[in-house]
Amino acid sequence: MTLFQIIMLAASAFFAFKVYEHIQALQDIEPKSSDSSPSSFDPEALVQRADEAFDGGDLQKALALLIEANAKESQGSDVLFKMGYILQQLGDNSEALRYYKEALEKDKENEYIHNSIASVYRAQKEFVSAKMHLSASIGINDKNALTYYNYGNLLVDMKHLDEAKAMYKKAIELNSDFKEAKDELEKLA
Repeated sequence: MTLFQIIMLAASAFFAFKVYEHIQALQDIEPKSSDSSPSSFDPEALVQRADEAFDGGDLQKALALLIEANAKESQGSDVLFKMGYILQQLGDNSEALRYYKEALEKDKENEYIHNSIASVYRAQKEFVSAKMHLSASIGINDKNALTYYNYGNLLVDMKHLDEAKAMYKKAIELNSDFKEAKDELEKLA
């Protein structure tokens, strides 16, 4: 594996983790029910335990708990997204893609799901599909510097270097402290 591929892999992992953190933050905002506390077998409790397992680094346990919660009661896009993210981290891109697509069916306007799908397609060298999802993500939110960075990385893989430079420049325009984008742009200079 070349240094460039390692950097790209690290950038993809960083983005996926940031997406996961975002989903976590959204869940923390949701009001908790004032009813009696749920049993440890309720889907809500299973998701909470899965989040704790993930935070503790136990991806297998987190995934098992999320799968159980989803089997008991069909979950929303955030839980399906988490399942996809964990599977991607475990190296099972085809299963990750399945859950990401299911999450996208429930939330078609989620830029993070589009970005994650693009990441899987890029890893599988399905560049046209990756490009389609990154374009959709930009269509949803054209102020996300990380999306432009990921798009630039994809365009480098596709050997479209001038277009990649434009994407890196846009990422830096949106986030002037984006060191990785600056580094990649410098490599292309």
